[in-house]
Amino acid sequence: MQGVLTSENGTLVIKFILRGLASNPKIQFVLFLVFLLVYIIIFIGNLLIIVLILTDTKLHTPMYFFLANLSCLDICYSTTTVPRILRDLVSAKKIISYAECATQLYVNVCLGVTECILLAIMAYDRYVAICYPLYYTTIMSNAICIRTVTGMWLSGFLCPITHVILTLNVDLCGNNEINNFLCDIPEILSLSCENTIVIELVIFVTGVVVLMIPVTFIAVSYVRIILSILKIASSEGRRKTFSTCGSHIIVVTIFYGSAMADYMKPKSSSKSGTDKFITAFYCILTPVLNPPIYTLRNNEVKSAFLKCKSRFFSGISRTFSHH
Repeated sequence: MQGVLTSENGTLVIKFILRGLASNPKIQFVLFLVFLLVYIIIFIGNLLIIVLILTDTKLHTPMYFFLANLSCLDICYSTTTVPRILRDLVSAKKIISYAECATQLYVNVCLGVTECILLAIMAYDRYVAICYPLYYTTIMSNAICIRTVTGMWLSGFLCPITHVILTLNVDLCGNNEINNFLCDIPEILSLSCENTIVIELVIFVTGVVVLMIPVTFIAVSYVRIILSILKIASSEGRRKTFSTCGSHIIVVTIFYGSAMADYMKPKSSSKSGTDKFITAFYCILTPVLNPPIYTLRNNEVKSAFLKCKSRFFSGISRTFSHH
């Protein structure tokens, strides 16, 4: 079998074969165009949000600072998966080395954990802004925001180390075909010929902690936010206050819903077409939805975009006028 070495000491897998999303060449071509378009939209949309936040002083607030980090995460997240998918869709041999598979697995888990933490931080930011507006600038000062985000990135990259190492050290039976379009923990474990119940339990408990603690934190924050909003006398005031949270609630629902559906399945679940779609939704479609969700409902971002566009075209006009 290609990518598998057999010796007296056992079987050593040095390469994996990804089965991908589809085997039909026509479907692969359509998927290539779809994923290419999605990746371009993700990259341009999230990069635009980062540029707007960096260049417009009105957006230099904790909420937009965290949003810029979310956009950065989305770009990184899609870049670890989509280019590889595009390559495999036009390649006859969908082979990935053990080192590349391990790197993709680790980075994907790290970025996923980081985004879980970030969404909880963003919920807390809205909670402080709505429930304690007079203390907002003190509680969410620049120094605190920077320390919080630094801790978030460090935690995201340190937290998954244990169960990623456990996954990569299981004994494989010689079958190196991964029934997916990327390397993921359940797929690697499914290739093992040893009892992985302890590893699965560790991963499950870690997954519950990583998913449920932030979800609980977000839920408590929004319960308190809603109670504060209900105390506002005017309906217009309630609507404007809640509109600042609407985008975040939509993003949280999409991200955590697909994450729980993808990672809380038992190992015995086969990777059906529906499962692959859920994984694609979790890894790819969430980043592409974040920019329109946040910009279409946000007048400040739309205003910053119009100013940026005006400066861009006026700069082009001046350049041509000099010539």
